Amino acid sequence: MLDKLRNLKNIVTNTSRQIQFDPSQFDDPLATQIRWTPIKGGGSNFRTHKFYSSGANQVGFKATLGAKLFSGIFAAVGTGVIIIPFYSTIQNAAPLFVLETLFFIVFGLIFGGVGIYMLRSYSKPIIFDKIAGYYWKGWTKPERYKRDKKIEGSIRLDDIHALQLVSEYIRGDKKNYYSYELNLVTRDGQRHNVIDHGDRSDLVIDANKLSDFLGKPVWDAT
Repeated sequence: MLDKLRNLKNIVTNTSRQIQFDPSQFDDPLATQIRWTPIKGGGSNFRTHKFYSSGANQVGFKATLGAKLFSGIFAAVGTGVIIIPFYSTIQNAAPLFVLETLFFIVFGLIFGGVGIYMLRSYSKPIIFDKIAGYYWKGWTKPERYKRDKKIEGSIRLDDIHALQLVSEYIRGDKKNYYSYELNLVTRDGQRHNVIDHGDRSDLVIDANKLSDFLGKPVWDAT
């Protein structure tokens, strides 16, 4: 009962924030021209990424232990669903390609594939590098002086105008929750998603750390 009251309070508080929100408060014409809706639909109800610093010239985000365990459980269960009936079939010298065994193999491949996909997605490097002069998400580092060979999804740090925080109310099968996005706003008014997860307080803290590194303002609409 207490948890339900807390959730109701959070919903009312966040709804009130959204109703009262006015982008003109940031005293920047660009803030009133961009969209304040989420870029990515959906999101997790827990913290998936955390801020890290690798010295004075590079910072970024990396997957939390919880995100790795969550996706790892999917991958492990999927692998187990495949191996156990497969091993049992061989041990009992039973036909391999029977309907029941094929069902478990297919189910395991799907379940394990989802886990591996999530683990790879969570583990993708998210880097802001002053030496390279770029932000990028992925394993390929952009080269500073090759603008004609720009890596897809990378952004020059000089082109970043502000950091945007927006929220999304998500209706789940068993639980409703908010997911929060950190987006980059470039000088041309484009928005680029960096991360989104369910822990607002940590996301705000991390956004302010990134703001200090880049020297760019945080526009918080959460």
